[in-house]
Amino acid sequence: MRRALLAITGLAAGTTALVVLKGAPGTGQAAQDRPVAEAPVAPGGSAAPEPTPGGGTPSTRPSASAKPTARATASRTPGSRGGTTARATTAAPRTTTRAPKVTTRTVTGPTVAYRYGSLRVQITLSGSRIVDATGLDMPVGGQEGLRADDVQARYSGSSGEVVAKQSANLNTVSGATYTSTAYKQSLQAALDKA
Repeated sequence: MRRALLAITGLAAGTTALVVLKGAPGTGQAAQDRPVAEAPVAPGGSAAPEPTPGGGTPSTRPSASAKPTARATASRTPGSRGGTTARATTAAPRTTTRAPKVTTRTVTGPTVAYRYGSLRVQITLSGSRIVDATGLDMPVGGQEGLRADDVQARYSGSSGEVVAKQSANLNTVSGATYTSTAYKQSLQAALDKA
């Protein structure tokens, strides 16, 4: 009975040693042909030692009295027949997505002639958002100038109605209907160009 038990144990140890020395099927020749830069990586993160002409690596060669350990069986990879195998891993290329660069641009509407003169509107956009608006070439002095100043004060600037509403749908300035209408026409044309 003891002889049978020793024979079975010896056969199991010998089979395990052969499997560990040989490695997983199909990895023997490929691992030997791999350049040093692509050397297999051991589970601890360092490169595995170079294979020896006998087919195994110096650190994985068991001695005649070696017994399989719980550690060796716990680190087996699927598809291996026994022992541990180290597989080379390559990191996937990193892909980064950058947020689109926000551009600031200025768009000027056409000159619109109206009863008291002419004007055009210039808007500044950050991305697709209006951040500033101003009336250009507006009448200066007299009643026309006062009307233009009222329209400019209500609509233009970074805190004006154009920036607040983000459109040409503006309230008409009382007492400056013609100037307001001309401003809105030029503004709408600038928005259409943007």
